[in-house]
Amino acid sequence: MFSTLQEQPADKILSLVQRFKEDPRLDKIDLGVGVYKDAQGLTPIMRSVKAAEKTLWESQETKSYVGLVGDIAFSDVMVDLLLGDAVSRDGVAAAATPGGTGAVRQAFELVRMANSQARIFVSDPTWPNHLSILKHLGIEMVPYRYFDSSTGGVNHSDMLEDLATAKLGDVVLLHGCCHNPTGANMNMSQWQDVIDVLLKTGATPMIDIAYQGFGDGLDADAAPTRLVASSVPECIVAASCSKNFGIYRERTGILMVTLKDKSMLALNQGTLAYLNRQNFSFPPDHGARLVTMILSDPNLRQDWQNELEAIRISMLDLRQQLASALQNASGSDRFGFLGEHRGMFSRLGTTSDKVDLLREKYGIYMVGDSRLNIAGLNAKTVPILAHAIIDCGI
Repeated sequence: MFSTLQEQPADKILSLVQRFKEDPRLDKIDLGVGVYKDAQGLTPIMRSVKAAEKTLWESQETKSYVGLVGDIAFSDVMVDLLLGDAVSRDGVAAAATPGGTGAVRQAFELVRMANSQARIFVSDPTWPNHLSILKHLGIEMVPYRYFDSSTGGVNHSDMLEDLATAKLGDVVLLHGCCHNPTGANMNMSQWQDVIDVLLKTGATPMIDIAYQGFGDGLDADAAPTRLVASSVPECIVAASCSKNFGIYRERTGILMVTLKDKSMLALNQGTLAYLNRQNFSFPPDHGARLVTMILSDPNLRQDWQNELEAIRISMLDLRQQLASALQNASGSDRFGFLGEHRGMFSRLGTTSDKVDLLREKYGIYMVGDSRLNIAGLNAKTVPILAHAIIDCGI
């Protein structure tokens, strides 16, 4: 039977990780994998997470199942963190998931259940796994123009033109903040333009937010999601705790559905529970438990916010260092957009052969579409990267 299976395309980012490991050069630089790294190249455990884990280890008395949608307390603190008072809690259905990817997958499953003919509009470019999951599920994907490689910013007018072709029953997938892979974000006025299009077409927004706190701060990064959720009849939100809590391997995410019609809450909450049961039954609890403890304890929460803010500032500083180094090396400000982008990623806007040249000549690894992980840099490697970019004719 299994001889009929066909070989599937390798994940480009994971393949890049393997190539980096096999490269014997000592001065190689990894700007590919999407994890935060400190100046020593490590992905540390946050202080608040360590403290919460110690308390949990000392106090937890069982590893029994929690529930199909996870602990309600986790949903409560995450709804508060992401949505604030933009949406009433009794208008939000929520379910814990295995990471942000699990939330995205469950969201797509939910859409397919609600409307088997739904099309999902996806930014060009987007996180590659969005496209992979949609293809696997057999859901029609419609790209919309988003990134202007000539300016390094958002191609807003063309984006609106494409989104205007959506219809009632379609879904528009949006990045809540720190757009992956480009780092180019809309301002609040542009977000309002998108909302106006959504209200006109009747399409449902789905927001994937994986980097809250990495861009302009916790509340600023959540502001677009809150604006959308408070403005439309229904909204899907898929969120991850991997980055802002540094708990990548604990696979902690959440899927939310906001509803103006609160009479639909029980139906949607029950559907989220049903989907969890079909896919993995009970979601993992350890990471969700830690997040709940941190957000519920004033001291742990403050320490977490302080450390998260330090991480955010360090990435902004690296952006400014790189933009400045490139300006000095090139004699122009054509890379100034790197200082304007937010989050872990930026896209240089060059060709795959130039990306290959960076890897072959300098041992600098980034994704083939020229996405680089800013958090993979440090004060020593910034000038090396700047020199390599100019030397390779980017």
